[in-house]
Amino acid sequence: MLDRLPVEIVERIVAKIPDTDLIAASKVDSVWWQEVRQEAYKRWKNYATTIGDVYWEIQALGKRFEKGDIEWMTFEDVNDSYKNWIDRLTEDQLYIMEKMLRNGMVVNPQERETIEHALSEQRWGGDPWGVE
Repeated sequence: MLDRLPVEIVERIVAKIPDTDLIAASKVDSVWWQEVRQEAYKRWKNYATTIGDVYWEIQALGKRFEKGDIEWMTFEDVNDSYKNWIDRLTEDQLYIMEKMLRNGMVVNPQERETIEHALSEQRWGGDPWGVE
């Protein structure tokens, strides 16, 4: 039954599937595979954008601290929260990237290399994006 749904409906369903179940939905048929692939790329890019935004917030926070606009305790608490948030976003992003790689959704050799490097960094306890 799922393999007979119109593409527009499949798009809406796929957009609501959590990251942890997203790639499994690609097994329905080729339409679902394509929609899941597009959604996974979209989520990958959204994570990258959010990580970048948080990184710039950390930089701005550091400048405010250096100017004396905020107290040390406030700086430490907020900075730690931002870094924890980046770590969580990175884990979620790498999860999607790895699933895409393992399921043949990454065809660009440069993207494949980026994913493999990031996963290697993560496995060795490093910072895949050089944020820390």
